[in-house]
Amino acid sequence: MDYIQKLKNIAAQNGGIIDNKTAAAHGISRATLSKLCAEGKVQRILRGQYIFADDLQDELLSIDKRSPYIIFSHETALFLHGMSDRTPFEHSITAPSDKVPSKAIMEEFKVYYIKPELFELGKTMLTTPAGNQVTAYDLERTICDIVRSRNKIGTETFLVALKMYAASSKKDLNKLNSYAKQMRLANVVRKYLEVLL
Repeated sequence: MDYIQKLKNIAAQNGGIIDNKTAAAHGISRATLSKLCAEGKVQRILRGQYIFADDLQDELLSIDKRSPYIIFSHETALFLHGMSDRTPFEHSITAPSDKVPSKAIMEEFKVYYIKPELFELGKTMLTTPAGNQVTAYDLERTICDIVRSRNKIGTETFLVALKMYAASSKKDLNKLNSYAKQMRLANVVRKYLEVLL
């Protein structure tokens, strides 16, 4: 099997993305990837990640693959849940407070921190507009995050998210209450939602 076919198989299994580690596991060196890049067969989308030159990049999947210690949250999670009509200008991620993301991640994204024991609360998989699965918070955790960070998020985004959640048939108020208690937000969440429900 030639390099290109191997890379096509890797890309097909990974939402179009080829990373150095997976390529190396299939006997394809970084030097080979660099050579293919120079020939215009693949293109580097960021350090250690490539796509075929004629493929469209799934930016959210690319971000998701950069670290196991980041989860899409806040405005980006709202977008993935269909609770926002526009792609965020700057993607929001949450990281555990004991794992500082790379400098590149901190420069590119809006990073929120949470205690390590709350990091995976509400973690789920959501589908990007390109059809790939990425790690994000479920709807109730996202609402808790929005309330918790209400002073850092635009008032319009905050109010629209709460109104859409209150009107949603997918809402789970018991789960929301459970998360809010664990995050010590129960009274604040109740205050905002009582007006809307």
